[in-house]
Amino acid sequence: MKYRFYIFFLLLAVNCLFVFSCENQGSTPTQGKQKIFIDESYTPLFQAEVEAFEGLYKNSDILDTYKPEGDIVNDFLKDTCRVIILGRDLTKNEKDFFASKKSFPLSTKIAVDALAFITHKENPVVNLTYNELKDVFAGKITNWKFLDSSVKEKSSQDTSITIVFDNEKSCNVRMIKEKLLNEGEFPKNCFAVKTNQEVIDFVSKNKSAIGIIGANWISDSNDTLTRTFLSKVNVLGVSLEQNPGDFFQPFQAYIHSAEYPFCRDVYIINREGRTGLGTGFAAFVAGEKGQLIILKAGMVPSIMPVRIVTVTK
Repeated sequence: MKYRFYIFFLLLAVNCLFVFSCENQGSTPTQGKQKIFIDESYTPLFQAEVEAFEGLYKNSDILDTYKPEGDIVNDFLKDTCRVIILGRDLTKNEKDFFASKKSFPLSTKIAVDALAFITHKENPVVNLTYNELKDVFAGKITNWKFLDSSVKEKSSQDTSITIVFDNEKSCNVRMIKEKLLNEGEFPKNCFAVKTNQEVIDFVSKNKSAIGIIGANWISDSNDTLTRTFLSKVNVLGVSLEQNPGDFFQPFQAYIHSAEYPFCRDVYIINREGRTGLGTGFAAFVAGEKGQLIILKAGMVPSIMPVRIVTVTK
């Protein structure tokens, strides 16, 4: 009887060691499974990052889900997901919430991104000043004929402006509210679809529309999907508020120099509480290979230098 008792506990101990080993194996920086919720504005970039990471580490499985910013933050606060990617850092209130639970998420800046304003291919307006945009989103300017003094054929632009954005909970909407609306509400001539791609599709079919998307959707000139999008829409140049004479598009050089006025930092935020696959993925994205992918995607990496080439005729 005594021997049976010892054998039982020996088998129990072996089983516990096996379970612990499996759990430990599944939580290493290079293998296992990890849910990561990613802002939908960065879908093209992080599909490439996940593919590269999983190609390098064959036993890893990143369960990447793309959602609006508001939904991701709610999920993070509810502990539905422990690794997220946003176009901002956590706010003080959000950090205080986690601190009250003895949890301290680690934020790593990985890139600089921007908003992009797009119009129909046949719309002759190519540039808008910061204040013109402000008046459009405040509902003070509601017709294209009042925009862009460089457009000579005003009669062809006597149409009402329709504003379209991706989602009411998106980082694009939040940024417009912060920078142009002073946290106010959008005018009546605007509405939401669901994704950045739907914004591009809508603008490509509606001459009166101006759309708001993440620049990542049109930043990679080598990507077939990006070239398709750029063949459908125009990307507006926008001036700085203090210098309305010079216009810049949301492309890499002008994001890097901060001459484009609608730039934002991108963060990967991790509260795993251990060195797991989420930590490994964050290190990859912030490391040389991940930063090179960001650079090639037309965004500005947080640590790698951006080479600016000036072409003169």
